[in-house]
Amino acid sequence: MMAAGYVDLREKLLSPHRFHSTSQSRGHKRAYSEEGYISRDVHVSDHGAPRSKYDHQSLSEREEELRKIHTGIRQRRLFSVEECEKIEAKIDEVVVTANNGQYKKHTVDRAPLRNKYFFGEGYTYGSQLEKRGPGMERLYPKGEVDEVPGWVHELVVKPLCDAKIVPKGFINSAVINDYMPGGCIVSHIDPPHIFERPIVSVSFFSDSALSFGCKFTFKPIRVSKPVLCLPIDRGCVTAISGYAADEITHCIRPQDVVKRRAVIILRRVRDDAPRLGPSVEPGVGPPGECKDTDSDSNSDCKHKPYRTVIAHSKTSQEQKAQRKNSIEESKSSKIFSKVVPLSKKRANSSDSSSGTFESSSDSESSDSDPSPPPMKLARQTAASSHSHRDKERKPRGKSSHREVRLPKTHYR
Repeated sequence: MMAAGYVDLREKLLSPHRFHSTSQSRGHKRAYSEEGYISRDVHVSDHGAPRSKYDHQSLSEREEELRKIHTGIRQRRLFSVEECEKIEAKIDEVVVTANNGQYKKHTVDRAPLRNKYFFGEGYTYGSQLEKRGPGMERLYPKGEVDEVPGWVHELVVKPLCDAKIVPKGFINSAVINDYMPGGCIVSHIDPPHIFERPIVSVSFFSDSALSFGCKFTFKPIRVSKPVLCLPIDRGCVTAISGYAADEITHCIRPQDVVKRRAVIILRRVRDDAPRLGPSVEPGVGPPGECKDTDSDSNSDCKHKPYRTVIAHSKTSQEQKAQRKNSIEESKSSKIFSKVVPLSKKRANSSDSSSGTFESSSDSESSDSDPSPPPMKLARQTAASSHSHRDKERKPRGKSSHREVRLPKTHYR
């Protein structure tokens, strides 16, 4: 999202570049953002910034829009400077731990000028989605992100519960967003099928602002005027729900992050939130459970990581397929065991004058000429059959010997 040559997106916002592509300025496209859909139904103003649908509202419509947004916002200055400094020191420790590679894979998500640290629960969004679109976000399997640190419960969640902002036991997910100057998060709505309301955030390190109803465009990056720009001071708690959380997007604009800023987002993951299935590793089962009857394999069962019941069901399907193949092969072998190639018949022409195939009972008793494999035998039989008919060209009629016709599939 950050253009080459810029270390701060605020510089990009001040760049003189304008939109030159009419397909970008006049098109009606929708692009999936980092955490939701953003619209590219863009109209470029005189200053190069896009205009959103809210810019066309009348004064009375804008006042009504603001009223509905404010009904879903609660703010309170809860943490003192000393408390902020203590929490900010803990955030710095999280950054160091992440840089040392001590967190699980899906705990850390890095982007230009913004890093995310997921605790308790993590989920897929934006470019991580296999199928993009609202409602496609999925939680990672249990245990794929680190647990919520104890200091978050003690220093942040407990004061929120004491202040009656959230009930005790409500929070089970924490995300730390660490912004560098000029960093941003584009307009989005926290997926309602993943998170319950309210969405609670606490700001640290510096003051900033939360904007509602903005429209982002890129190459170059531009942001429309917000419907509401809500100031967020250091140590301030902001809780959004209702219309503010579900019916209008919110974002952090690059121009509103003038210094390093961190925010701890505290949410409750829904009990019925969709979750990605565990990845399947063949031969690996859940700890403490083994389907194998072999005592040696059972002895190591408790050391196998969770991945599991799916692996066993897949193995049973493979076994069924193998049994089906073995049955078909046995049927084929019965057909081929009754015939021998014509070349063998010619080798024994002094004993018989038959012009077709003979029984394989004599060949099975011969040690010097073992029978070829079924497929090879089929090819030899077919070739010999065609060769013999071409030479003799005998008229069709009754014969004392029965000719065995092979299935066409065996000629391939």
